[in-house]
Amino acid sequence: MYLINKIKNQIQQVSEKKFSELGFREREHLQEWVAKLPSCLGEELLIIQKEFSGFDETSERLDLLALDKDGNLVIIENKLDDSGRDVVWQALKYASYCSSLTKNQIIEIYQEYLQKSRLGQNAQENVLDFFEKESFEEIELNKPQSQRIFLVAGNFRKEVTSTALWLLDYNIRVKCFKVTPFQMGAELLLDITQIVPMKDSEELIIRMAEKNQETLVTREKVRERVKINQQFWSKFLDECNQKNDYFSNFSPSKDSWLWKSAGISGLGYVIVVSGSYARVEFQFNTPDSQKNKQLFDRTYPQKKQIEKEIGLELKWDRRDSKRSSAISYQLDNVSVYNEEDWDNMINFLIEHVKKFIIVFGSRIPEIKKIIK
Repeated sequence: MYLINKIKNQIQQVSEKKFSELGFREREHLQEWVAKLPSCLGEELLIIQKEFSGFDETSERLDLLALDKDGNLVIIENKLDDSGRDVVWQALKYASYCSSLTKNQIIEIYQEYLQKSRLGQNAQENVLDFFEKESFEEIELNKPQSQRIFLVAGNFRKEVTSTALWLLDYNIRVKCFKVTPFQMGAELLLDITQIVPMKDSEELIIRMAEKNQETLVTREKVRERVKINQQFWSKFLDECNQKNDYFSNFSPSKDSWLWKSAGISGLGYVIVVSGSYARVEFQFNTPDSQKNKQLFDRTYPQKKQIEKEIGLELKWDRRDSKRSSAISYQLDNVSVYNEEDWDNMINFLIEHVKKFIIVFGSRIPEIKKIIK
């Protein structure tokens, strides 16, 4: 840091110091400075407790507890000249402890702080002023997975900043503030710099973290769906193979469907399951979209006869905007993600795919002539 001398048109270096050199202490000084002017951390915060120890079965205390303008709890941990190795783990514990605090508990904690500080103020009224609301019911506090962590220290070890950046990738909102005292004669100055994430790139990093988290959640959902699909098809194949040999050489699929060829390339029987239905289809799905539409159109005049033979009112879907066409029948209000529905879905699929194979299978020789 440098002091600008406008008269001499030059700069003069200001001496960087350590808190220990100047006789400052963590609780008596650094913590009090932040508590009295929390906006020094770059945003409006409402300090609601100091040395908070309201954790069950533990004597641990977090330095400062605050609310931000979105109603999120902010855990603030202060260290003097060195962050130490365990500050992130310590703050994460406190965040987990605070995650279960209710709206009323937060107000009680704040009221206790006001009484202890002898400020003679009402916690609920202060909260209304802070959020600029008329009614307490309008305010939402401590939403799930909304807790934030602010780490304040004179110096951060590499393992601390590395861990903080890694947590940001998982959308856990951590900030690191480097505080540095300076001395210029009898004057003392304090510089507070946000180093994680860098202030200029904070918005970008948060957006990237949210995207990464969304990708991870999606990937985990896909893994879970694959697992459920395989379990369902394994049960389906076990039961189906006891009644017929239509799927005797099949393995449990990772997908939501099984395809059985009708003896002509691109034509087949498809059984499909989802979160809302189970379906059986006879599908025209050759590489040639025009041929699929032609085959569908040649089959459609037999609609009444086919439905009479199969004993069902089918859905005839030409799918003009897609390559394939299909004739289908489905069971609604069942879900592959609800194991209690599996027996009903499996019985439906076994019963109706058999009907499709018999009725449409009898027309395969005629379809072959059309293709030729």
